[in-house]
Amino acid sequence: MSEQVTNASLAEIKQYIEKELNENPAPIADVNVVYQFDLTGDEEDSFQLQLNGGQAKVVPTSETTADCTLVMSADSFRKFLTGKLSGTVAFMTGKLKIKGELAKAMKLEQILKQYNING
Repeated sequence: MSEQVTNASLAEIKQYIEKELNENPAPIADVNVVYQFDLTGDEEDSFQLQLNGGQAKVVPTSETTADCTLVMSADSFRKFLTGKLSGTVAFMTGKLKIKGELAKAMKLEQILKQYNING
């Protein structure tokens, strides 16, 4: 799975995240949060992961206010998703900037570890 994420386009990764989370909603059943990702570098992008009552939606950045915004390069984003870059290490080394609730950013990493993204 990690090769799929590493070599996939951002559009494919966003579809994959939404599909994986919705096929196994148990880890997000009680989660109600909006994460925004502002990706920098060669593949600039901005989108939201909206989690609400066991449903996940990946949408373009919208009028919905994010609880937590994560700013990182697209390369760091791929490494973060596959577990090759810990959120804490990324934050401490300046590869990740967080706006909003830090606790919710930490919760995201716990959620992602429950899915088969890192193969």
